[in-house]
Amino acid sequence: MSEMEKNFQSEELERLVEIGAAETDGGIRVLTVIGQIEGHFIAPEQNKTTKYEHLLPILVTMEESREVQGVLILLNTMGGDVEAGLAIAELIASMKKPTVSLVLGGGHSIGVPLACAARRSFIVPTATMTLHPVRATGTIIGVPQSLRTLEEMQNRVCDFIVKNSKITPERLRALMTEVGNMVTDVGTILGGEQAVEEGLIDGVGGLKEALAALKEMIEKEKESGYNK
Repeated sequence: MSEMEKNFQSEELERLVEIGAAETDGGIRVLTVIGQIEGHFIAPEQNKTTKYEHLLPILVTMEESREVQGVLILLNTMGGDVEAGLAIAELIASMKKPTVSLVLGGGHSIGVPLACAARRSFIVPTATMTLHPVRATGTIIGVPQSLRTLEEMQNRVCDFIVKNSKITPERLRALMTEVGNMVTDVGTILGGEQAVEEGLIDGVGGLKEALAALKEMIEKEKESGYNK
């Protein structure tokens, strides 16, 4: 690695800390996904947001950095832009570095695939996760193509969740379309233990459990020679 590349990597890691990707001892980086996932359109100024154009290069930098041994992803999100959230989730799922997600407060809507994307996932007992059909905002043209577009996006989200968790496709769609669970909407709100029982999340736990799982994976990677 050249001196220029080293300097660039060092500057990038410093920038991560500034925008919520803190560094810990042992080569672990902490990435936060909070508030609304902001996509192609800027959210209102008063909204707490996570910008996907920030997270994508951060994840690439973490994957390429020799200093980073593993990534802990802390989630407390209301959901947001489906395409942006799915893009982040796909990038997390494709990482070779050990990844662990921890749902705190909420992992709603597109936050569900984000939580499932990590190699191991945890949720605190008091957190909740909301499953519901894909929504659309803005002008909707009343033609069959509009419905097909929504259905195709729904299929992509469902396929990703099923691939990266233990829930079955039938059960996932049943929870997404359940009537009577939410006052003004269609879908299901799951508590921490329920999310684990349904197979969305690997285990109930907090920071201690998430860090222990991540450190265990890092040690296994070292033994296999990947991080040498």
